Amino acid sequence: MTVVMPEAVLQVRGLRSVFGRQVVHDHLDLDMQRGEVLGVIGGSGAGKSVLLRSIVGLKRPEGGSVYLFGEDVTGLDDEARRPFERRYGVLFQDGALFSSLTVLENVKVPLLEYYHLPPDLLDELALLKIRLAGLPAEAAHKYPAQLSGGMRKRAGLARALALDPEILFLDEPTSGLDPVSAAAFDELIRTLSAALHFSVFLVTHDLDSLYAICDRVAVLADGHVILTDRVEVVEQDPHPWIQSCFRGPRGRGSSGVFSPVRTPET
Repeated sequence: MTVVMPEAVLQVRGLRSVFGRQVVHDHLDLDMQRGEVLGVIGGSGAGKSVLLRSIVGLKRPEGGSVYLFGEDVTGLDDEARRPFERRYGVLFQDGALFSSLTVLENVKVPLLEYYHLPPDLLDELALLKIRLAGLPAEAAHKYPAQLSGGMRKRAGLARALALDPEILFLDEPTSGLDPVSAAAFDELIRTLSAALHFSVFLVTHDLDSLYAICDRVAVLADGHVILTDRVEVVEQDPHPWIQSCFRGPRGRGSSGVFSPVRTPET
């Protein structure tokens, strides 16, 4: 029997994901608490992005259950998922913006889908999210092709924030960014999550992000989550992949530079 904890905004129980003969997840369990930044790491092919897509309903798992805000959302149809979708936002890799729409129009897409608001108010709300994401107001009328990679990610973040989410899902948000831009993006996420009181599910391979903003780190290996704990605990685990990740040259460069400064909201 699955025990649903009221303080958990996300629980995954016994998740099984299969592609043909390849088993990606096998009886995977994971919890995320309200107000925390949870980093999800793992080697190539460990199923980090597949896990995210299974949680947000873009892939139906072959087994197990996903609980959002204490409710089982596994197998719900599109209409039944709508109340839950309004409570989370997703930033996909490289922003995943609609290329034929301006930044302002991209940010308005979820607002138009879920609310019937006057055009002036829609523009005002979308501009607010654009500024919250750290973009200048003039970026609102540009198309994705006119933006740098970092600006596209921030535009995608603005769209993910459009509905004032309780959970923000981020898929490799600092991938492809230079170190300065990546650090600035991390700081933005930390500031926004603290100010707006949302939880963050962060799929990443960026060790600097783990040390800078994550309250806990979940490690995917061998088809399931092998460990979830504070980064300073995770880095000491003897599992071979963890040691190769944290004790390699990049791991040694990141360790000690940052340390998590937030604690989950209770």
